[in-house]
This record gives sequence, C-alpha cells and structure tokens, in this order.
Amino acid sequence: MGERMDQNDLSGFLLGLGVGVGISILFAPKSGKQTRALIKDKASEGSEYVKQRGADVKQTAAEWVDKGKDLLSRQKGPLGDGGEAGKQIYRTADGAT
Repeated sequence: MGERMDQNDLSGFLLGLGVGVGISILFAPKSGKQTRALIKDKASEGSEYVKQRGADVKQTAAEWVDKGKDLLSRQKGPLGDGGEAGKQIYRTADGAT
C-alpha cells in the first residue's frame, strides 16, 4: 500500500489528465453571449418556418375555397332549374297555374 508512484505511472497520469482537459475544452458550453445568440437564431429560424407553413396552409385553404365556389356555381344552375321545376310542380298540384 505504501508503494510510491514510479515515473511511468506519473507520465500516464499526466497524459490522461492532459487528454481529459483537452476533451473538456472541446466540449465546453459556449459563452453566455454565444448561447443567447444561438438561441435567438434558432428561434428566428423556427418563427420563419412557422410563418412559411402558415402561408402554405392559407394558400391551400384559399385554393380549396375557390374550388368549392367553382363547384357550387356549376351546381347552382341545375339546382336552380330543379328548384324552379319543383315550384312549378307545386303550383300545378295546388291548382294554381
């Protein structure tokens, strides 16, 4: 137990310590200013993405509304004619011409 550390053990310890310090420097968090800038940039990117997706959804909804209006206007003619035919049948059945 009272063994002394020899030269190889000390060299190994110092090498391990140096590698550990080097790795910790590489993986150390950024400074507060850099972290805030990174967060701000990522939030801005997220905001732009949400805006773009919102614009896409709005455009798609507008296209669907236009298609619905077009379909309704095409169907309105036959439905209107059918309504008039129904009124005429009602009048004829009621005896009023």
